[in-house]
Amino acid sequence: MNIYDNDNNELSPLRTMPKTIDAVHFNRVRLALRRISNPLQIALPRHRGLVMILDDKEWLCVDSFHEDRLILAWRSFQTSHRQTIHKPISCMLSFYHMHAGLIMGSAIEHLSQVLALQLEEVRPHSIKEGKTSSIA
Repeated sequence: MNIYDNDNNELSPLRTMPKTIDAVHFNRVRLALRRISNPLQIALPRHRGLVMILDDKEWLCVDSFHEDRLILAWRSFQTSHRQTIHKPISCMLSFYHMHAGLIMGSAIEHLSQVLALQLEEVRPHSIKEGKTSSIA
C-alpha cells in the first residue's frame, strides 16, 4: 500500500470525514493567528508529544516525538458564507494514524485552552485593566 498520493507526493489519510468545530474553538484559533503569529505552532502538554501547526487553511496535529508524524488534519473550513460568529464551522477531518479518533475532540479542546492562556498574555494592557475608550 502506498501511503502517498501519486500526484503530489502528499501523505494519504486513512480516513476523511466531515466534522464541525465549535465556534468558540474556531474563533479562538482565528484570533490567535491574527494576534500571535500565522502560522502558529502550539504544543499540547496534556497530549504527550503532540503539537498543533495552525494556519488559515489547515490545522495539523503532529507527533513531535516521531519526526512530526502527521496524526490529524482539519481542512476545508466552510467560512465563505459565514454570517454569524456563534455557529459551528464545518470542515473536513483527515485521520493519519489508526488511533487518531481517540484524541480528535480532546486535542481541539486542549488547543483552545492553551490558546486562551496565550491570548491573555498578548491582550492589550488597557483591555486587561477593563479600560475602554470612548469615541466622541
